[in-house]
Amino acid sequence: MIDKRLIYSAAFFLVINSSQVFAQKTQMLIAKNSVGKLQAAIANKKDRKTKMDILSEGIKASESTEKDSKTKKWPETWAIKSYLSSYIAITDSSESNSDKYYQQALQAIDSAKRFENYEDNSGLIAAANYNINIKKQQKGNKAYAAQDFSAAYNYLREVSDFFPKDTVLAVNAALSAEGTKNDNAAFDYFKRAKDNGIKNPVVFQRLATIYKNRQDTAKATRALEEGLNLNPYNTLLNNDYMNILLDDERYSDARQVIENTLKVETRSKLLYYLYGYLHQKNANMGTAELAFNKSLTIDRNYFDALYQLGLVYINLGNEALTPANKDVEKFASYLNRAEVILVQAHETKPKDKSTINLLIEIYTRKNRFDRVQELRAQLDEF
Repeated sequence: MIDKRLIYSAAFFLVINSSQVFAQKTQMLIAKNSVGKLQAAIANKKDRKTKMDILSEGIKASESTEKDSKTKKWPETWAIKSYLSSYIAITDSSESNSDKYYQQALQAIDSAKRFENYEDNSGLIAAANYNINIKKQQKGNKAYAAQDFSAAYNYLREVSDFFPKDTVLAVNAALSAEGTKNDNAAFDYFKRAKDNGIKNPVVFQRLATIYKNRQDTAKATRALEEGLNLNPYNTLLNNDYMNILLDDERYSDARQVIENTLKVETRSKLLYYLYGYLHQKNANMGTAELAFNKSLTIDRNYFDALYQLGLVYINLGNEALTPANKDVEKFASYLNRAEVILVQAHETKPKDKSTINLLIEIYTRKNRFDRVQELRAQLDEF
């Protein structure tokens, strides 16, 4: 005879088991539906509260499925959790809550990838990875603002590697690398920005600086030329370009660059000064005098222009005394001009020894030994 109690117990077990299966499927369905609802809310530009309500429901269901002995073995469980968690990480206004779900999203992606068929949920995982990198960008920017350049670089390089075509991200990663004194990494990310079409002159300036530090003047020059092609007459690039030409003793090229720039930039005391200096080196004293005076009309106390103009007048005075000229009157006139200009230079920069020595030379020629003694006493003070 069959024991009816056993039949009832088996029936009771089947009822319980089937209800558990139903519950598992119900929670998974809620989690799946939350993904669809969230995407619809995003598409329809629903408010933050609406999205957070959907996410809260989805996360609750997702957590139930991950605790169940059967559904926790489904890669879909972890893919859904990674997506929902990652979206909370970039949406929740609470920093601690946002960080909590950021970590949960990372762990969920790792769990999903442990399954052989995780690729079936690659769309959700890709979306989660996208959100995670947005969160990393936020964390990287915050670290950079706090001058924690090491943390900033670690976050931002990962984001730039995830979005390699984004030039702004590449520049931010490069600037963070510079903060850690990692010029090689900075170079790689500045170059990534350049190769992807950025026009920002700072990128070309920084690349040129790194090339110069590597003793590669040719590549530094080309980097500046590339930047100037995209940013004609940009002051920062132009100044660096002229300096590198001068350092390389390419005086004719530098002079040509300055001439072209002065057609556009007419209020740069530095450009007029450099133009005068180059002509001075080439013994074109008349043009040098005009350029230095033009510089001084912009800034009458510009020391470099004052000093070089004083030298121009001394050189012109010496030329007037050559056997071919022997023009004492002209010599005296240029000596007086040199005195006036160099006195002004001395007032502008009282401790410059080169200026004091030139004035001592002038006053010696003029037999003004009282001024000579006074200036020599100043030299002795420093």
